[in-house]
Amino acid sequence: YLSPTPSPNSSPLSPTILFSPSLSLPPSPPYLPPPGQECFNSRSLALQAQKKILSKMATVAVANLLTDDVSSEILDELYKVSREFTKSKKEAHKIVKDVIKIALKIGILYRNHQFSPDELDTVERFKKKMNQAAMTAVSFYEVDYTFDHRILSELLLECRDLLHALVEQHLTLRSHTRIDHVFNHFAHGEFLAELYGDGEDYRLYLRKICNGINKLLDEGTL
Repeated sequence: YLSPTPSPNSSPLSPTILFSPSLSLPPSPPYLPPPGQECFNSRSLALQAQKKILSKMATVAVANLLTDDVSSEILDELYKVSREFTKSKKEAHKIVKDVIKIALKIGILYRNHQFSPDELDTVERFKKKMNQAAMTAVSFYEVDYTFDHRILSELLLECRDLLHALVEQHLTLRSHTRIDHVFNHFAHGEFLAELYGDGEDYRLYLRKICNGINKLLDEGTL
């Protein structure tokens, strides 16, 4: 479905152009025509066309998600600091890619009203917990000698667990693996210790990340 304008109450995770998971069709059984007849399967043809359309829509949705300057800047810095920590461009790219895929899929479910009342309650709990984690991350940066990786790590892991509960009935094991990949990385004690350490490069990344988070908090989108 095409949503021409984003809802003012939409989640910051939700992209502008969405498709409903309920559109998916089961694969058609193989069909062999009688000798001399043309092989034509309208169900298969419809499925192929649908896959192409959904693929394009998903691509546009990702693009729309990243058109927000502040969010894209934060993702850029998260990529840089992850690359610095892991010493791997490939791994850093995969981490950020997983962030985008998780956000996109949850946004699709949310905007298409796929969550039950109990799951919507989990959405609100996740938002509050993520807001708390964001404010804690900024506070640790702005106030000297307050950083405690255990506190921030615990908040992020609680966010992870809430997301697992939220998508339990909707997404595949691969999506759960992506959630673990993202949150286990950013909640890792050694990663947080490096990020909030004395390294000049890390401090620059952290400053830009926190500046971006502050903007999102001021706008009420986080």
